[in-house]
Amino acid sequence: MSGDAEQEYFADGMVEEIITVLSRFRSLFVIARNSSFAYKGRSVDIKQVGRELGVRYVLEGSVRRSAERVRITAQLIDALTGAHLSADRLDGTIEDIFDLQDRVAERVVREIEPRLARVELERGRHKPAPNLGAYDYYLRAAANTHPMTKERSEEVLRLAYKAIELDPGFASACGFATWLHAWRGQNQWTDDVAQERADALRMARRAAELGKEDAVALAWAAYSIAFVGRDPDHAAALADRAIELNPNLALAWASAVG
Repeated sequence: MSGDAEQEYFADGMVEEIITVLSRFRSLFVIARNSSFAYKGRSVDIKQVGRELGVRYVLEGSVRRSAERVRITAQLIDALTGAHLSADRLDGTIEDIFDLQDRVAERVVREIEPRLARVELERGRHKPAPNLGAYDYYLRAAANTHPMTKERSEEVLRLAYKAIELDPGFASACGFATWLHAWRGQNQWTDDVAQERADALRMARRAAELGKEDAVALAWAAYSIAFVGRDPDHAAALADRAIELNPNLALAWASAVG
């Protein structure tokens, strides 16, 4: 399968989604994206990675997409001993992508904590966007945020709204859009700051309404409502709910701190 650079956004998105799925398990401490992505594309010593990040286990692998086919390879490694605990190669179609993500996460959990209750596994399952086209645009948007610039923010916002256009009920995309509007307003990357802030609050309310069970959407909504809406009580309630849904989500804790 081809692993060309044009599909890098897809691979990055899949990795970030697997991180999010794993973070839903209360028994696991999962390193955030910004730290783990520092090792992307590098040949590294797993034991050194474990020491630098302060983790016992490292999940490494690759994601490749060719037309409608997807392949995920994953190896779970004990960072203390360097021993390989499991190795998997999962093949499927683009329609299977959410199931493939769940299978990778569940294999990790079962290796690390074999007695983890089944209810934990069910609670941690990814709740996918029903529209795969919308999900693809969402991944494209998320992959283009580092580093963020005025010009890039315009393109990322366009991609986020394309996802929302294809799936109006996509709570995470609405949450992402509210953060983009808030960030653009804060940095004055717009000719109309007042309108940007109004759009941030509009999308925050929409994300909060649609995402009652979506920690990511609620965390983004809390951010905008706190910093743009200046409503700390409402923001705190949303952030608390996000933490309840996903105690390991760094974004939720950041929103709670304000």
